[in-house]
Amino acid sequence: MNPFARPKNYLLYVGLILLASCAPKTEQEEVEQPNILFILSDDHTSQSWGLYGGILQDYVKNENLNRLAQEGALLNNAFCTNSICTPSRGSILTGQYSHVNQVYTLSEPLPKGHPNIAKTLSEVGYQTAVIGKWHLVGKPEGFDYFNVLPGQGLYWNPIMKTDEDWVDGYDSSQGTIHEGFSTDVITDLTISHLEKRDTTKPFLMFCNFKATHEPFEYPERFAHLYQDEEIPEPESLMDFGKETTGRTFGGQILERLAARWEEATKNPDEFWTSYPGLPYPLDGLDSIQKRKKIYQKLVKDFMRCGAAIDDNIGKLLDWLEAEGIADNTIVVYTADQGYFLGEHGFFDKRLIYEESLRMPFVIRYPKKIKGGQRIDDIILNIDFAPLMADYAGIEKPDYMQGESFREILEGKPKKGWRKQMYYRYWLHHPHRPAHFGIRNDRYKLALFYGQPLGRFGTSPNTTEPQWEFYDLEEDPKELRNAIADEKYASTIAEMKKELLKEREKYGDMDMDYPVMQDILSSEFE
Repeated sequence: MNPFARPKNYLLYVGLILLASCAPKTEQEEVEQPNILFILSDDHTSQSWGLYGGILQDYVKNENLNRLAQEGALLNNAFCTNSICTPSRGSILTGQYSHVNQVYTLSEPLPKGHPNIAKTLSEVGYQTAVIGKWHLVGKPEGFDYFNVLPGQGLYWNPIMKTDEDWVDGYDSSQGTIHEGFSTDVITDLTISHLEKRDTTKPFLMFCNFKATHEPFEYPERFAHLYQDEEIPEPESLMDFGKETTGRTFGGQILERLAARWEEATKNPDEFWTSYPGLPYPLDGLDSIQKRKKIYQKLVKDFMRCGAAIDDNIGKLLDWLEAEGIADNTIVVYTADQGYFLGEHGFFDKRLIYEESLRMPFVIRYPKKIKGGQRIDDIILNIDFAPLMADYAGIEKPDYMQGESFREILEGKPKKGWRKQMYYRYWLHHPHRPAHFGIRNDRYKLALFYGQPLGRFGTSPNTTEPQWEFYDLEEDPKELRNAIADEKYASTIAEMKKELLKEREKYGDMDMDYPVMQDILSSEFE
């Protein structure tokens, strides 16, 4: 029999195929487009959620975070690709690394006309809005509505800007004052806007809190939390430098936060911000006592600030229930990156170390995602936009570098999913040098290359390239830089090869920087 011969009823067969392809889709075949409520906080690190274990788990106020996690899935290994506010927000919106979306530091907007998830979902009928912290310098694009803080914005009586009074940059001289504490205000504005929506269309709503960013302010209702308590200290609180752990740089040490408190106390009208609970005297203390006391204020203020987030997550979830749309709404709660709460003697973020690199992330969608899950796969912030597109019924747009992890969330292991992740931090300073690195399920390797590369806000003072390597199984707190340990020599050599592969995969090759080509040829011999 000739396998290529046409059957006698070939024309009838073709006709039936064409007829089937032209027939309207049945209701079951129609793509169901869920609403998406994406709640994004600032610096609300996983240590302070109480869902990831750790020394703070019995202290944090997290009733509504627990509610979300019990009804949804918690990601144990979600990571940012550039641990600082503006670039992480750019990656969340675009699904791209910083060198592609061109948001490297704190000063660059997304390029005008650049694609993002709001634009993509608008094209398939979504109503789109962002309310709260934007922090991407330029005017939001792709959103039907925005009402955002200028720059960091204020914790109390925040000024917010809409399309009518927009000016690029972080100027706060124009806009509308909203009385109250910012986390409460942003939640109320979010609910108010959603109540005016077209109920025949799905929505994409970004509700972006300023909290828990420095200066970690909190509403009066939480002022007495932890008042007479001593909060446990992280194991590495007394890390005072390379003599302790072998790390290759100074870092943002807690004593600098104390210096800010002192400056804000002395010059309240001239300093860039105010802090709750000042003055906070540290006179007469030795270095150990001083660091311990600084830590207690930082961690208590941070958890009080986070308590207001938990309150307002509950308010949003209750509203979805009352509106009757909870089952058809994807709710995500995450932070733009991690944060140091005394680990290594640090505050702030930026680094490839675990506390800074890790993004806490929980997602609830009762129709598709089983509640109470904990997922160990490596997920990146560039994957969030592809996930949203997937649930909206859109094939992954070509501009996105990340991948949807819908199958993973729905209990179907995704073939070929990443086993390692690539990270790069661009905002160079000698205390926190620019660096890139790779992390897999056990090991981490980073090159602190120490070059500003002409990026906005970087220091011109370069540092010598330095490697760091950590075995996260034997040393989960990253207390020993094992780059010179002979027992890891073959692992480090292999990881250097994998690091180059990751850089090539994402197109981060530094071809425009001759100084980087010299460093690369020297360090990857």
